[in-house]
This record gives sequence, C-alpha cells and structure tokens, in this order.
Amino acid sequence: MASEIVELESSYAELSSLDEERKRYGTVCAAKIAVKKIFGLSAYSSSIEDFDPALINTHPNFERSPVHKKTIAAIPAYNEERFIAKVVAGCKPYVDEIVVVNDGSIDATAMIATACGAKVIYHEQNMGYGAAIRTCFETAKNLQATAMVILDADGQHDPLDIQQVLQPILNDEADVSIGSRFICTNKPEIPFYRKIGMKVLDFATNRGGDLKITDTQSGFRAYSSKAIDTIRIDNTSMAAGSEILLQIKERNLRIKEVPITCRYDIEDTSTHNPLVHGVEVLASIIREVEYKHPLFYIGVPGMIIFCAGLLSAGFVLSSYNNRGYVPFGPAILMIILFVVGLLAIFSALNLHAITQLLHKMKT
Repeated sequence: MASEIVELESSYAELSSLDEERKRYGTVCAAKIAVKKIFGLSAYSSSIEDFDPALINTHPNFERSPVHKKTIAAIPAYNEERFIAKVVAGCKPYVDEIVVVNDGSIDATAMIATACGAKVIYHEQNMGYGAAIRTCFETAKNLQATAMVILDADGQHDPLDIQQVLQPILNDEADVSIGSRFICTNKPEIPFYRKIGMKVLDFATNRGGDLKITDTQSGFRAYSSKAIDTIRIDNTSMAAGSEILLQIKERNLRIKEVPITCRYDIEDTSTHNPLVHGVEVLASIIREVEYKHPLFYIGVPGMIIFCAGLLSAGFVLSSYNNRGYVPFGPAILMIILFVVGLLAIFSALNLHAITQLLHKMKT
C-alpha cells in the first residue's frame, strides 16, 4: 500500500512538472512571437524555434569592439506613446543603455519608456527639440558614454540602422556620424516641399560650416566621447542640429555620413509646421554664421553698400556741377547708403573683436 502511494505521488509530481513545462513553453513561445514582431526577425529567422533569446542583446550582424565601449541610445520624445515602445525595444540589441528624454509629454510616453527598460529624463514642460538634445549630451557625459546615437521617437528612423551609424564611432573613424537619407540606394520618397526646404538648409549649413554634407537636417546621428564633451548646444529649437554641425571645424571633429532609411508614410509624426520650421532653422544658421564670421558676412556687405554710396555721391556732384542744383532723391539715397554701410562696417569690426576675445577666453 505504501509503495502504491509513493508511485501515485511520483506520478502526480511528474504531471505537475509537465504542466509547468507546458505553461513555460507557451510563455516562451508568446515572448518569441512578440519579439519577432518587434524586431522584424523574419528577415533572419524562419521560425519561432530558430530564435535565440540572445538576439535581444546582440544582433547577429553587429560586431562590437573587442574593447568594450559603453554605448547609449538617446531618444528625444514629446507625446510619442504610439511609437516609443517599438523604438526602445528596437534599440536594445545595439547599445548598453537607452535614455529617453521626455520633453514635457502629456501622454503615456514616459510610463511606456520606463516599462520597456529605458532610463527616462524628465522635462517638466515642453522645452523644445534643442533643449532635449542638450539633455541627451549632458546625460551621456554623466553616464561616461564612449558613444551615443540619437534617433527620433516617432518611428521614422529604423533602429536596425543603429549599427551602421554607430560603427564609424566605434571604429574610431569619426567623431560625428550622420545617417544620410540621400546616399542610400533606395532613397525614401520625400515630399517635394520638404526636399526643397532640406536643400536650402543643407546649402546654408554647408556654407556656414565649410562642410560637404548631403543631409545636414538628419536627426539620426552618433557622437564620440570627444564630440559629447566638446559640443555646446544653446539653441532650444529644431535648429540645434545645424548648430552642432557649425561647430565641427572649430572643434576639430571628424565627420562621416552613412546611408539610412527613413519612413514618410507615418501620419502625425511632426508637431512643427514645415515652413515655420524651415524659416526658423535658416534664421538661426544666419545668426550663428554672422556671429562666427562677422567680417565676411557683415563687413563685406557693409563695404559694398558704402561703395554704392560713393557712386551715388559721384552722381550727385556731377548733377550739381552740370545743372547747378543737388537732386533730392539721389542725395537722400547717398546719405542712407553711407550711414548703413558705415554702421555695418563698424558693427563687423566690433563683433570680430568680441568673437576673438571670447575664443581666447574659451581656450
């Protein structure tokens, strides 16, 4: 009788163990399906059973440096509860830590990001894209990151591109790596009005910073520890991206572009009017360039205006000698040109002196 009881207890234990194993298997399968959906694993995994849980931490095509470097993904976010979970999950295979800068969101962005395992930095109110980027840099310094990749939270950037954006930094080929939408083979279908605005801003940024970059307005970038320590961001608006690039030369930073993909089929991804955004960024670039090169951008136009005043003065004197009177219109124009030209020249000289003084104080 005792032996029968022992056998029954043993059989019950085996059944319980099998039941628990079935539940665990079902849970694992559900997790694999979820991960497969999040990461799009169908490209390199034909079945759920082929999926290795280690893929959550390391993508099969992503080779880290032999010497471990702390890498972080920084994501500025404002009311992005629809996309933030997928973006955070997509970043996990490629970085050591994920930072979400919650720029005063009034939805569940911060809660979802925290639940997905991201470190969330809070702005009490919406301070703007530039302020969020500045917080990304400050956080990267505090975390002593050797590399930081920044991407948008709206789902337009593909986290699968993180590895190629980070690679020039990890291989010590560049201090700033820019994901360009215009050097890939499959170029995205960018709306025409956006493309025109981008080209204008690309031209202004490249001229102002003495650069040759195909996509100056790309928000998908990676930075080395040197860039993280030396770049300063004062602009709180969308112009912060161009402000960073205008510092490349003077900070002696190396720059490289890599191809990325970008989606434009997602609705309601931008909280800014494209026209207002473009004008704002262009005005900021002009102000920055004027500050850094006042002799060229203010002094030279001032000299041209002053010379035009001299030509007007010649015409006025000629009229007086030939006709015996001073023509009113040309005389007023001459005075205006002289005054504006002289003001521009003296302003350029003063700004140049101030700029040189500030530069010496920084060094």
